[in-house]
Amino acid sequence: MSARSAAGVADGGGEETGLRIAVPKETRPGERRVALAPDSCKKLLQAGYAVSIEGGAGDAAFFTDAAFREAGAAVDTDAAGMIGSADVVLKVNPPAIDGAGRAETAWMRPGTILLGSLMPLRNPAVVRPLAARRITAFSTDAVPRSTRAQSMDTLSSMASITGYKGVLLAATELGKYFPMFMTAAGTVFPARVFVIGAALAGLQAIATSRRLGANVFATDVRPEVKEQIESLGAKYVGVELKESASAGGGYARELTEADRIRQRELLAEQCAMADVVITTALIGGVTAPRLITAAMVQRMRPGSVIVDLGADGGGNCEVSRLGDSVLVNGVRIVAPLNLPATMPTHASLLFARNLTAFIQTFTKDRSFVLDLSDDIQKASIITRDGEILHARTKEALQGVRG
Repeated sequence: MSARSAAGVADGGGEETGLRIAVPKETRPGERRVALAPDSCKKLLQAGYAVSIEGGAGDAAFFTDAAFREAGAAVDTDAAGMIGSADVVLKVNPPAIDGAGRAETAWMRPGTILLGSLMPLRNPAVVRPLAARRITAFSTDAVPRSTRAQSMDTLSSMASITGYKGVLLAATELGKYFPMFMTAAGTVFPARVFVIGAALAGLQAIATSRRLGANVFATDVRPEVKEQIESLGAKYVGVELKESASAGGGYARELTEADRIRQRELLAEQCAMADVVITTALIGGVTAPRLITAAMVQRMRPGSVIVDLGADGGGNCEVSRLGDSVLVNGVRIVAPLNLPATMPTHASLLFARNLTAFIQTFTKDRSFVLDLSDDIQKASIITRDGEILHARTKEALQGVRG
């Protein structure tokens, strides 16, 4: 590697360069998060970085320009100039290519470091322009599931919020109490909640449902999570699979056809008994498998609720209308998109801390050090020097016209 990249980043030498961090306003419809919060600004300033925030970037998350100034950041109204002069750009979502008059990728200088949740397999259209612009892009949703990388994992931070908020949506839609009540008019029995998937979103959904007093059942194709489910006070239900469904790192892989049949039988039985079904299943943390069929919905009791938390990945329920709520045979199916944006204050705080941890981990002598032999950087880098380095993204883009 060269001693210094085009953006002035040290490649292993740690030479001081006075790096500038830019935080643009998020422009995705419905997005209310911001990539940096005032408390994280202070940490980056102490580490030797200069931080600029686009004016109004934190308003929807209730972080004012004044709060950023008080933290020591500069507030800039010229988004193109701010991004164009930055060495590091922090984003929640992938950069705008040419939408709404914002060509954020084109505004970046070659060699600029981009850090955020790019979700390259869901957003392949942004990858080739980043490579063509010679941007060094890291996606924090691709960091390895390891103890060392845990503080940088935006996928886990946001999944926890999704699981929590999904249960609140279910409780709002359900025409019953979640907890048991003993009243002068008689006893009201607790709601029966069935959670599908026990990764971060699912575990948080279990924990939140239990806090609200529901009787909770949960399943996952990875039997090793049985202990985690039961530790939260839920009952594990599952089938014995012929082949392991664990893909490592807390992720699941596609089931064989034989195992899918066995799983469908279990899901149909449990959904028919549930007041609330919360689905959280994703393959590899990206794609949502179709688990609940229209026939399963027909078997559910009128008044029951499905909250499809796999909506961002395409949806776990066959009759879900992504981003909307529908009523089918008396069953309410809610498929919300980008739930973390509905809790923008804490979502931004956690997201910002993840990005800050990533930068701090690789800062030496007040510079960000590129080290692609490091397991975290190697796993999360998407593009650099005109190339697509992320193996799964590169494979997905092969044969696709850019």
